[in-house]
Amino acid sequence: MTALRDYAAALTQPVLGDQAPRYDEVVAPDGGLRPAWKGLAEIAVALDHRDLRRVDEDIVRFLADDGVTYSRPGGRSGPWRLDPVPLVIDAAAWTPLEVGLAQRAELLNAILVDLYGEQRLLSEGIVPASVVLGHAGFTRVVARRSAIDPRPLVLSATDLGRDAQGQWRVIADRAQAPSGIGYAMENRRVISRVMPELYREAGLHRMEPYFWALRSALIQSAQDELADPRVVVLSPGTHSETAYDQAFIASALGFPLVQGSDLVVRDGWVQMRATHGRHGGRLERVDVILRRVDAAWSDPLELRGDSQLGVAGLVEAVRRGRVRVVNGLGSGVLENPGLLPYMPSISQALLGEPLRLAAVPTWWCGDPDSLAHVLDRQDRLTIRAIDGPTNALAGLDPASVRERLLDEPHRYVGQERLPLSQAPTWRSTGHLSGDVVPRPLTLRTFTLRYGSAYRPLVGGLGAVYEGDVSASSKDVWVLKAEPTDPDQGLAEVLPMTNVRASTGTVPRILEDLFWFGRYAERAEDMIRLVLAAHALAEDFGTRPRTTGGASLAVLMQAVRRLGGTVHEDLDAEFRSLLLDAQRPGSAAQALQGLRDAVAGVRDQLSQDTWRVFGASDRAAHALEESGHSHQISESAGRMLTGILSLQGVTASMIRDPGWHMIGIGRHLERAVQVCHLLDETATVRRGIDVDRDVLNAVLVASESSVTHRRRYRGYVRTGGVLELLLTDLDNPRSLAFGLAEIATHLTALPASTGSTRPERLVADLRTTLAETDIATLVAIGGVGRPNLEAFLASYAAQLARLADAVADLHFATGPAPRSLGSIALVESLEALGAP
Repeated sequence: MTALRDYAAALTQPVLGDQAPRYDEVVAPDGGLRPAWKGLAEIAVALDHRDLRRVDEDIVRFLADDGVTYSRPGGRSGPWRLDPVPLVIDAAAWTPLEVGLAQRAELLNAILVDLYGEQRLLSEGIVPASVVLGHAGFTRVVARRSAIDPRPLVLSATDLGRDAQGQWRVIADRAQAPSGIGYAMENRRVISRVMPELYREAGLHRMEPYFWALRSALIQSAQDELADPRVVVLSPGTHSETAYDQAFIASALGFPLVQGSDLVVRDGWVQMRATHGRHGGRLERVDVILRRVDAAWSDPLELRGDSQLGVAGLVEAVRRGRVRVVNGLGSGVLENPGLLPYMPSISQALLGEPLRLAAVPTWWCGDPDSLAHVLDRQDRLTIRAIDGPTNALAGLDPASVRERLLDEPHRYVGQERLPLSQAPTWRSTGHLSGDVVPRPLTLRTFTLRYGSAYRPLVGGLGAVYEGDVSASSKDVWVLKAEPTDPDQGLAEVLPMTNVRASTGTVPRILEDLFWFGRYAERAEDMIRLVLAAHALAEDFGTRPRTTGGASLAVLMQAVRRLGGTVHEDLDAEFRSLLLDAQRPGSAAQALQGLRDAVAGVRDQLSQDTWRVFGASDRAAHALEESGHSHQISESAGRMLTGILSLQGVTASMIRDPGWHMIGIGRHLERAVQVCHLLDETATVRRGIDVDRDVLNAVLVASESSVTHRRRYRGYVRTGGVLELLLTDLDNPRSLAFGLAEIATHLTALPASTGSTRPERLVADLRTTLAETDIATLVAIGGVGRPNLEAFLASYAAQLARLADAVADLHFATGPAPRSLGSIALVESLEALGAP
C-alpha cells in the first residue's frame, strides 16, 4: 500500500481512550478523500514511503542551502522544518473563509482607530476599559484624536484552527509585527521544487502577485504623493527569532533592511544613514517603516527607555505625520485575547455587521460571571495572560493558578481547547525509514490593505504540533475554481513608481560585508592548512623522526599559532579545527562568524550565498558520523569547495561600496594569513629536505604550487617562495597583489578622499614592499632569518593598524546605543565624582 492509503486505513481503526475526535484534512468520515484532494488523487495516492523519505531529505537540503532558520523566543537559532505533505483547501471551502478574514481585518483596523481616537467602545461600555487599558500593547503616547491614522493596520495575521465539525475558529490575531509570510513563500518555493508533478497538477494560486501587492501597498502608504518614497524594513537584528522572515521580505520587496542604529530623527523627520557612490555619506529621508520591532521598544525617548532597538524621536515623527509606520504604533493591543469575547458586539457597533468568523470560545476573567465559569472549569480550559506568553502559567499547580486568577482577574482569560484538525505528516523513524501519521495543525493567514479594501493572502502558513509545541510547518495550497482565475485574484497590481530608487548602503552593512570577506578568507586559509597538514599526517603521523615527520611538526606549529592546541592526537585535532565553532581560530569558528556576518546582510546578497553553509553543514555531519581518518580530508575538501563558491556569488554583485568592502576584508585577511604562515615556516632553517617539504606544503596551503612549479620547474627555494608570496604583482595570493586590490577598493568608497588614514597606510605598505629586497630577507643569521622575521612581524602589525583605520573611517555611526536608564546612571555617578 502507498503512504496515503496506509494513512487512511489507520484512521478507520477505533480510537482508544477518550480522545476528542478530530477533523481530518485529507480523509472524509467515509474513508474517501476530501474534495480538495480528489483532483490530486492519481499522483498523491501513488506516493509511497520511499518517495516521501526522498522528498523529506530534499526539503532538509534545500532549506539548509537557502539558510532558512528559526529560533523560539529565548532559544538558539535552528533549522526551519517543513513537512512534505501540503495542507490543501479547495476554492469552495476557501471563499467563505476569505470573506471572514477580510471583514476581520477591516474590523481590527476600526478598533485601532476607535481606541486611539474617539474611544466609543470604552465610553459606551461595549468593551470593559480594563481589557484595553490593562494591556501592555495599548500605547498611550499615540492616543490622540488629532494624530490618529485612518488606516493604521496595513498587514495583519490571524491564527486559525478547526473545531471537531471542521469549522475554522480564530485562535489569535497578530497585528504588532505579523511574521511568517516570508516563511510561507519559502515553503512554496521548496515544495514546488521537490514535488513538481503534484505542484503542477494542483492548479493552485501562486503567491508572487501577493508580494507585488504588498510592495505596492507599502509604497502607497507614504503620507504625501511622492515619486520615490523611501521604504525600509525595521528589524530587531539577526538574533530575532524570525530574522530570516524579516530579511526575506526586505529582499523580496527590494527595501533596505535596517536596525534602529541605522536611523536617526532630525528636525522631526526620520533619516537613514547612507553611503552613496562617490558622493560620500549623508542622511536620507525615510517615508515608510515596515516595523518588525514591537512598539514598546521602538522609541527609547517616549516608550521603553532601556531599548536599544528603536529610534529616539520616532513617536514624535509619527505624531507630526512625517513618517508612516506599518503597522501603526499601538497595534499590539489587537493581540489581546481579552477582546475575543466582545468581538461580535464590536462588529455590530463599528461595522454594523454580524461577525462572520467566530473565535474559539473565550471568557475574560475580569467579568465576575466569566471568572466563575473559568474557575469551575479550570482543568478543561487553557488559562492565558492577556499580554504575556501563552504558557505564562505553565507548570503551576491548580491552586496557584486559581490564586493568580483571584488576585488579578482582569489579566487573564480562559479559552476552550480546540481539538484542532489533523493532517498526514511525515515522521522519520530512522535513516531509511519513516511513516505518515496524523498530527494536529493550525493555519496562519495574512490580510493586506490593498487599495481601499483588505485582501487575504490566498494561502498561508500551516503549523504542525507535537503536544503543545509547533514541530514543523506546512505549505498551504488553495486551489483555483477555474484554471483561468488570476493568481491571488489580482488581475493586475496597482501602479508603482518607475523612478529609480536610491541604493544607499548604511554603514552597519559595510561592516558586516567587511567581516564577510575576512571570515571567508580566514575559513578558507585554515581549511587549506588543515588539508596540507593532514596529507603529511597520513604518511608521517606515526614517524616523527623522519623528514616528513619533522615537516609535519613545523606545519602543526603554523596550525597552532592560528588555532591553538586542544588535542595531542592529530586526527582529533583536525576534527576539532573543522567542527568546533567554540574554538578560537578554528575553521568552524570562522564559518560561524561568516554565517553571522551574512545573516546581517541577507537582503543584500544572492540566495546562492547560503549554499555555502548547506554544503559545509553536510560535510561536517559526514565527518561527525565517520570515524575514518580519510573523512577529514574529504569533508575539508567539500567545505573548501563551498567557500570557494562565494567568489562566484560575489563576482555577480553590483560594484557598490558593499562589494568593495568584501574585497578589502578578503585581501586584508589574506595578507595577515600569509604573514603568519611564513613566520612559522620560513624564518628558521631546518635542513634542506625538511625546508623543501615545508615550503611545498606552504605553497599548497597558499594555493600557489601550480604557479611555482611552472615558474621554477619544481625547484623549491626560500627566495622563490618569498618572491611569489610577497612581491609578485601577478599572484593573487601575494602581499603585493592584495595591497594593490585594497588600494583600488578603498579609492571607490564614498568616505575616501585620497588622503584618508587607510589610504595613507596602504600607500606606505606598498612602498615598503616595493623597496624590500628578497635577498636581504633570505639572509641567514645563525639558524634563522632575522630580517624576514622582523619584516613579517612589522608588516602584520601595520596590517592590524590598517584594519582599525578602515573600521574607524568607514564603519563609525556614532556611539553605540545605550539605554536612557544607563545614561542617567552614568550621569549620576559623574555628578558624585565617580570615575
